[in-house]
Amino acid sequence: DLKSEMEKTRKLPLKKDTRASDSSQEDAIDQWARRRKQFKDSKKCSSTGGSSINSTITEGSINSEDARSVDLGLYSENEDRGFYTENFHSASWVFRGDDVSPDNSPRCLSKRPRPVAIRERTVKIAKGTGNYPWGFRIQFSKPILVTEVDTNSAAEEAGLQVGDILIAVNGTDVTSMPHSEAANLARKGPDILTMIVGSDISRYPNTPKPTCRGYLHKRTQSAILKGWRKRWFVLKHNGYLHYYKHKKDEGKCRPLEVTKLEGAEIGVDTSLGKPFVFKCIPQAGNRIFYFCATSNQEMKRWLEAMDKAVHPIHQNHVWVDVTRHNTTLPPLAIKNPECLGLLHQLDRSKDVWIQHYCILKDGCLYFYATLRSTPAQGGLYLQGYTVSEQSLGSKRSVIELKPPSEEFKTFYLCAENVNENKRWITALKASINKWLPLHQAIQDFMNRPLEETRM
Repeated sequence: DLKSEMEKTRKLPLKKDTRASDSSQEDAIDQWARRRKQFKDSKKCSSTGGSSINSTITEGSINSEDARSVDLGLYSENEDRGFYTENFHSASWVFRGDDVSPDNSPRCLSKRPRPVAIRERTVKIAKGTGNYPWGFRIQFSKPILVTEVDTNSAAEEAGLQVGDILIAVNGTDVTSMPHSEAANLARKGPDILTMIVGSDISRYPNTPKPTCRGYLHKRTQSAILKGWRKRWFVLKHNGYLHYYKHKKDEGKCRPLEVTKLEGAEIGVDTSLGKPFVFKCIPQAGNRIFYFCATSNQEMKRWLEAMDKAVHPIHQNHVWVDVTRHNTTLPPLAIKNPECLGLLHQLDRSKDVWIQHYCILKDGCLYFYATLRSTPAQGGLYLQGYTVSEQSLGSKRSVIELKPPSEEFKTFYLCAENVNENKRWITALKASINKWLPLHQAIQDFMNRPLEETRM
């Protein structure tokens, strides 16, 4: 039944340093798919209230009936135990802070000062040919923002992303520099453009993505035709290797084959007696791919990119790091909370209200057992939720937190009195409004008239 399946899924061995076998991964996926299907068919939880943090949100009771909409995979692989984050992880969100005017762009896409919560990384871009040898645009703003990255460009291969903040160019800090000066600094520098870029809590994890494009000779394995054929290979950001007959086919035709590189074995091969040959043995299947590059340098370029795809680095969204840190603090140590006080949360399975001391901060509601408790018991990521006042049972005034999709959980909270409810509702709406879907933020950003420089 559903309960036993969830218990089996929870107990699957998922360790960060070891890979499960293909069969166990497939079983876990199948169980998860069945659980999702049963949930959608029943839809019994579409309007149920969240029960207490101890009974439904923590890992220890993940197999309870009322917790069936909680993403088991999230809690198994990350350490966000005690947090209901499903809607946050199902979409991409931009943090715009207090800049909530519809006439302005979100904070991470506007002319505001450099955000505080930022993850930096180094991007090295090899200079190409033509008028725009690096293949990206930067905006006139402080900090300087990347507004466009050309497809198949050197910038894309280096992992540069729209929305990245330029911090330094060729060793020079550019956070207070006009974008035209930063562009001149890049043009006067060496052929390898070295930039330190970063992004705030609005963005996805900024792990350099494994991407590579170019022609390679692939050894055919046909029983009829043997030999080497020249093919256009594309290693995507998601770690999948595509190849086409010709370069012009990319984006226009389906790839001849797609191979997942995560977990594969790669390395130089000397068994065929041909220089610059390397092989790839995918984790799934018994096939061995042999590739031949045109030079040793080209072979090393592909091996380095493939190694990143074989051993991907899984990082948290920066916002997850921020909230995780906050949970280790006492309630009153969280800086500049938007609201705090006692709230009761409805446990629908027992029809009782569980009291918590709550802190609201930047779209996250933290739950503590008491004012003096440390750490937090858990919390709710409220991105995308709508807040309203409802009547429920004997209570005339209840705070309803409704998700954007019935697949996720609806939560019911209640303060000490009607006036306190209204105070919490106002604060919750303002806090949730600090976040904007990434696609909407980028669309608003692109619609604004901007002064840009193409690199």
